[in-house]
This record gives sequence, structure tokens and C-alpha cells, in this order.
Amino acid sequence: MGEVASHFLPVPLHRSKQCNRDNMDSRRQQKVASLIKEEFSNILIREGRNIYGKAFVTVTNVKVTPDLGSARFSLSVFNGDKHEVLAAFNDKRSELKRKLGEKIRFNLRIVPELEFYLDESLDDVFHMEELLRKIKEQDKEIKRDDTQ
Repeated sequence: MGEVASHFLPVPLHRSKQCNRDNMDSRRQQKVASLIKEEFSNILIREGRNIYGKAFVTVTNVKVTPDLGSARFSLSVFNGDKHEVLAAFNDKRSELKRKLGEKIRFNLRIVPELEFYLDESLDDVFHMEELLRKIKEQDKEIKRDDTQ
């Protein structure tokens, strides 16, 4: 019997699911994140000016931890000091959590802690576009010089 058992190696069950969990959020996390993003965006539409003034703020992404205890918001900021806006969100965190809780109380038992981060991806896109524009201009100048 010991010989038979030695031929069988333990194989992890649901290996593909484990790999999937490491790379992606669960369906529940995605649904909760989507709900939170929608309701939080609605709060900002109605009351955002009281928080961040004249800046244009967009919630670009919301990630929820597996225990649904924390929600991480990626914020894109235009026409304002990004760090001041981020500080304003952090100062109003408890008020925002309370307002979010009022909106999602029938969907979640516990309102997650709110964490705010700046989303720099759009700035990177604008920077890349500027670099490509400069390269294109330089190519035109080189072609002009070659034809003369």
C-alpha cells in the first residue's frame, strides 16, 4: 500500500482558479468596486465643489480588497493642485465614508475604509503625445534639410 501511495503526487486543486485570484479581483470585488465607484461619483457630482473647489476630479478606478474592508480610489485631477486636492479628500474621508454608507447601506453590511491615490496615467499620456509631436517636428526639419 505504501508503494501505491508513493506513485500519487499531491496535485493542487483548482490551480487555474488560484492563478486567476492572484491576477484578478473576484467577481464580488468587481461588483462592489463598481457599485462604490458609481455611488461615489454621484456624491462628487452633487457635492464635489465643497471638497476640492474648482478642480476637475474624476474617479478613474476603484479597487476593493478581498475582505471588502478597504476601497482604493484612483483620482485624476485637472485644473487644480493635485496634492491639495488629495489632501482635501483625505481631510473629508470620514464625511465621504458616511455619505457613501448612506448610499450603499442596502447592498453592503460594512462600509469599507476609503483610501485615495492620484492617477498619473493621463499625465503620462499627455507627456508621451508631446514627445511624439516633437519627434514628428524634428523629422519634418530633417526632411527639409535633406531636400535643400
